[in-house]
Amino acid sequence: MSDRVILDVITSAQRLICRAQAVQARAIHHLATLRQGSRWVADEIAPELGVSRQAAHTQVAVAADLCTRLPAMLAAMDVGQIDAVKARKIAEVTAPLSDAHAREVDARLAGRVAGKDPAGVRRTARRAVQAVDPHGAAERAARRRRERRVELAHEDDAMSSLWAYLPAETGSACYTRIDTLARSLKTSGEPRTLDQLRADVLADLILGKATGSRAAAQVFVHVPLDAALQVSERGCELAGHGPIPAPLARQIMADPRSVWRKVTTDPASGAVLDVGRTRYRPPAALADFARVRDRECRAPGCHRPAQHCDLDHNHEWHHNGRTAACNLCCLCEHHHHHHLKDQPGWHFDLDEHTGELHITTPAGKTHTTRPEPIIEPRGAPQTS
Repeated sequence: MSDRVILDVITSAQRLICRAQAVQARAIHHLATLRQGSRWVADEIAPELGVSRQAAHTQVAVAADLCTRLPAMLAAMDVGQIDAVKARKIAEVTAPLSDAHAREVDARLAGRVAGKDPAGVRRTARRAVQAVDPHGAAERAARRRRERRVELAHEDDAMSSLWAYLPAETGSACYTRIDTLARSLKTSGEPRTLDQLRADVLADLILGKATGSRAAAQVFVHVPLDAALQVSERGCELAGHGPIPAPLARQIMADPRSVWRKVTTDPASGAVLDVGRTRYRPPAALADFARVRDRECRAPGCHRPAQHCDLDHNHEWHHNGRTAACNLCCLCEHHHHHHLKDQPGWHFDLDEHTGELHITTPAGKTHTTRPEPIIEPRGAPQTS
């Protein structure tokens, strides 16, 4: 078989998996209905599936949501658009909602989740939840924040995982601080990888050992003017995370250490037009523009924040490529030069008119990404 045929087999098999999981979800919910909602249903199906009771309990809960609160997502599984993992992401995001609000989110997501990776599905669902119930966002965030915690899991071969559940802006700031210090240690003679350095920096910081620069960590928050003025509760986002409640965004905005910059967008499309050029030289302003416009790595399924990415000349600078917004896009280290982009058979083409990035694989398959509007265009559904 050719590489294109092999890829077709892979995607066809995935569609069959999605459909089989939809059948399984209906069967699980039907069993729970026969048992009249007995708490022991999970114990009954766990040995049948060879999973833990907790995993079976999750499957019972998600099946109930799909069959009662999220019928459009169950239909999406029927046609092979999403699998059980993505369905579970949506169920988790909609869990705090009433049945009526959950069904409204479900309707908004119909036709919007196909082709997205699990993180993208979850983010799209969060935006839909914000649109359907913006006034409940602060309460939901407060409830989640009360669940913050740190866990230790012992792993194989004398290793362990240290895991923290933190408010989004705190977690983002922590990671940025760790990443900044790790990169400052990555000198020409340093044998450790960036992953190893980040792990060592984290341990040093927690154990109180001196580690490099004391530069403050940065997080990037997008706040529409009407939300800043408390006219609206929509449109606030934390870079790399997605939507956050407007009261939280205003709280961060009011911090005396916060620095803010005006971003002008097209009211019709939501596209970034300008980021202000009074504070920096043109090259810095151009870099700011590209990062605000792209917000994340432009490769499909990659959500690394733009401030942690490189600015790539789509048409190489040394081949007369312009250093202009229409020729620049944000790519993380993995997808940038000397990594995926320069591998044989891969082609990255940036449309200077639409901003769409077309990535062609060695099999000749093309995937397209586009910068998401920094705010919702006027009249558009609030779920993109």
